[in-house]
Amino acid sequence: VQLQASGGGLVQAGGSLKLSCAASGFTLDNYAIGWFRQAPGKEREGVSCISSSGTRPYYVDSVKGRFTISRDNAKNTVYLQMNSLKPEDTAVYYCAAGWTHSISILTLTAPFDEYDHWGRGTLVTVSS
Repeated sequence: VQLQASGGGLVQAGGSLKLSCAASGFTLDNYAIGWFRQAPGKEREGVSCISSSGTRPYYVDSVKGRFTISRDNAKNTVYLQMNSLKPEDTAVYYCAAGWTHSISILTLTAPFDEYDHWGRGTLVTVSS
């Protein structure tokens, strides 16, 4: 059972990246998937979340209008399209799967240990 985030890299400010969160050993169909990030010296923070149905995606204010979360259950993958990137978006990005669709899971306010699976992160570096 594993989640793996990928797609990170180095990009100039204003550029775009698309992250992928792929599952192996289980299917993502019934899980809410959250994207989180942790910048150097800072705490991990939630970025976006999508329910199992793909409806009502959630974004934190700092990424609204710039990031888009989506899922392709046939590919067992969730994506995070990141546009208009800023240097402050620099962080290691993680995805996590939550079985329960509680308000706290869907709004990224649940304790980290309430998520059932965490993936290894992928580094996003935005240069100014």
